[in-house]
Parts: sequence; C-alpha cells; structure tokens
Amino acid sequence: MYLKNIFLHLKLITYHRWLVFKLCLKAGEPWRGFVHDLSKYSPTEFFESIKYYTGTHSPITEAKKDKGYSIAWLHHKGRNKHHSEYWVDDNTPDKTPVIPYKYVVEMICDKIAAGMAYKKKDFTYEYELNYWNREKEILQINEKTKEFITEVFSEIIENGLNKTLNKTNLKKLYKKYCE
Repeated sequence: MYLKNIFLHLKLITYHRWLVFKLCLKAGEPWRGFVHDLSKYSPTEFFESIKYYTGTHSPITEAKKDKGYSIAWLHHKGRNKHHSEYWVDDNTPDKTPVIPYKYVVEMICDKIAAGMAYKKKDFTYEYELNYWNREKEILQINEKTKEFITEVFSEIIENGLNKTLNKTNLKKLYKKYCE
C-alpha cells in the first residue's frame, strides 16, 4: 500500500500543479504557475502525504485528524505565499494584510485546481464557490482579499472561466477590492 501511495500521490500533485500552471497562464501569472507547490516534493511534505494519502481530499486533513497537526502543512504554509496562512502575523497591528496580487491569483488558481483534481468529473464552479464560502468564514484572511476571491468565483459561474480568469479582468477586480 505504501509503494502504491507513492505513485498515486506523485501523480496527483503533479496533475494538480499542471492544472494550476494552465490556470495561471490564463490569468497572466505563468511564473507563479510554474513554481507552484514545489515544496510538495520535499521529504517533509511528501512522506507525510503518502502516509495519509486518500486520493479524495488532502492528506493534510487526515494527518490533522490522526495527530492533531500536520508537519507537512506547517512546512507548506511557511513556504508558499499563495496560502493566506503565510501572511498571518499575530505580532503586527494588521494581523491579516492584503495579499499581493500575484499570490492571491495563484491562490484562486490553486483552489480551482484542487477542486478539479479531487472532485474529478463531479467538479463544478458552483462547488468551488460553496467550498470557498464555507472556508472563508474560518480563515484568518483580510476582508478585502475575501471579497476579491468571492467576486472572482461568482463571476466564473456567471461569465465562465476564460472571461473571468484573464489578467485584465482580474487586475480590475483586484483594484476594486484590494487597492
């Protein structure tokens, strides 16, 4: 089972990265897509993830259920600026700053790609918006950034991925909510 999980997890994270890369290309952030989640191949993240691999959701969730924490998550969120948790600093006046444009765009692409990778044929943009609406209530994330992400997911449902996830539209929305 362990050997099988190595290959299945490797396939899943590589597929996820490919989806993020394609979405980041659409959004005008190819470099963010290219370097996305490289830390998942590090021993710290990879070995815990294969131990808790299910194929239907993040192994991090399973590690947290089992141990109460995930060493892979602690490693991952500290190295990947597309996670809101990277930006939280309890020792500053503004504990949740507005996340810079390129990282919040990568975050959006990451969330869509994760939904696609895990939900497969059952994935819908409505699912992603509903997931985000639940998730944003528990995340420590700046309200302006929350509003921007919510608007992008809503527009994708209304106008489609290609019309919404392009550099001109995303920059316009980011300016509206975050600048």
